[in-house]
Order: sequence, then structure tokens, then C-alpha cells
Amino acid sequence: MATIYLSLGSNKGDRAHYIARAIEALGANGIKVTRQSSLFETEPVETTSRAWFLNCVIEAETELLPPQLMHTLLDIERSLGRRRRVLRGPRFIDMDILFYGDDVVSTGQLEIPHPRMAQRRFVLVPFAEIAPEARHPVLKKSIAELLQGTSDRSEVRSFQGKPKK
Repeated sequence: MATIYLSLGSNKGDRAHYIARAIEALGANGIKVTRQSSLFETEPVETTSRAWFLNCVIEAETELLPPQLMHTLLDIERSLGRRRRVLRGPRFIDMDILFYGDDVVSTGQLEIPHPRMAQRRFVLVPFAEIAPEARHPVLKKSIAELLQGTSDRSEVRSFQGKPKK
């Protein structure tokens, strides 16, 4: 059983609803959520969309191997209406693998830890809420240290609670 961290985001439709549905789908697909951050409303970064996102980070346990996990996340995204027609366009749901235990994975389709997470406040703020002492297996810094040192100054503000069902 591996402890994993995932980032979830939505900037299209009922954002909180899509995040809640994605979290439910994780449980139905062999990914047991053990901790979940609050929702944060975040300024769009690295996207063509101007709509603000809702983001959260979850901790979970799974027996799925990294490639299986990635395919499961992509299947869940598709089942919730995600279509990758526009590069970095608006999305009902987006799920990224941040950490898979202490593993480092680098293939043509998958990089773990997520290669840009240290430059993204929309990931680091919710991650620091649930696991500030988690250590990046490559950078050898805690999430709290990465948040303190990031050059990203995009806005991340608290939203009302956790995803609603």
C-alpha cells in the first residue's frame, strides 16, 4: 500500500461538485482518501482560461502502481466530462499525482513527483494544510519549505470548506 498525494482542480461548471465527484470516484477505484485539504479558490496559472479554479490536495492510499494510478485518474477525468481539446484550457476536473510514496518516476507519460509543483502556490498551499512536513523526494525539502521559498505570487484564497456532495 502506497501513500500518495494528489492535486485536484476545477474551473468549469459547479467546481465544488466536480471535485466532490472526483473524490467519490477515487474511492470506487481502489484509492482510499485518508486526508483532504480545504478548498482554495486560485488565480489561473499556466492556462488559457481566465476562470478561477477551486483546488485541493488529498492524501490517499492505494495498491495501484504509478502507471495504473495515472490511467485511473485519466479515466475518472473523462467520466466527469474532461476533454483535452484545448491545451491548458478550462476543465471540469484535473487531477495530478504529486507524490507516490518516496518514489521518483520519469517516463514519457509520467513524472513523479510532479515536475512543477514547487512553483505552484495552488498546489503548495493546500498541500501544506494537510502535510506541511511531507518531504519532496528530489528537492529534499518539506512542503512548508517549498511554499516559503516559491517565487509564485498568484492569489490563493480560502473557499467555504470542503467539497460538497
